[in-house]
Amino acid sequence: MSALRVVLRDIRLVAARDLRIEARARVVVDQVLPFAVLVLVLFGFALDADHRTLRTFAPGLFWVAVLLSALLAVQRSATLDAADGTGDALRMSGLPPVARYLGRAAAVLVQLLVLEAVLVGGLVVLYGVSVEDWLLLGVAGLVAGVAVAAAGTLYGALALGLGARDTLLPVLVLPVLAPVLIGATRAFDDALGSAAVDGWAWTGLLAIAALVLTVVGASAHGALVED
Repeated sequence: MSALRVVLRDIRLVAARDLRIEARARVVVDQVLPFAVLVLVLFGFALDADHRTLRTFAPGLFWVAVLLSALLAVQRSATLDAADGTGDALRMSGLPPVARYLGRAAAVLVQLLVLEAVLVGGLVVLYGVSVEDWLLLGVAGLVAGVAVAAAGTLYGALALGLGARDTLLPVLVLPVLAPVLIGATRAFDDALGSAAVDGWAWTGLLAIAALVLTVVGASAHGALVED
């Protein structure tokens, strides 16, 4: 078995473990998803606007809701092993830090994709938007989700070892994800027909950001968790 296959197997093991824990705890279904939908509803009330105005601002509101809700999922993932000490067991298991990082990020990504799918439905129902380019919407959502999961997993591990970690994580991760928010919003502007922009060009920039964040996270995560 090649080294790559071993690493991929370890990534699947970690991701499957986190997803099984989440399936039993139902934190995303019972807490994160209702929070995300509530954020969309509150944005609609706050703007006090008609559907035309809401459709114009829908991409930005969508990604703000995703990022705010993603903080809950990332915080849950970061503290998953803190209570029962299984984090120490994982470190002693021989699994490489890269596999642990990528597996945890993959589990967060799956949860984010579910969240995005629900919120797209929320945009259609609550804001009356229509999707003009489903392929662009899906690719941009996937790439931006990778970037959010990569940064969130890295900074979640960093915040875990610091004091006041429940309130520190947003301060650490949101400034890093500001370019992702801008790029994803512009890509969705094109996909939803809200503005005449080149959504695929913005998606390409998102892909670069996702790659950089993933490489940096995989490189730095081991030092963070071992220390």
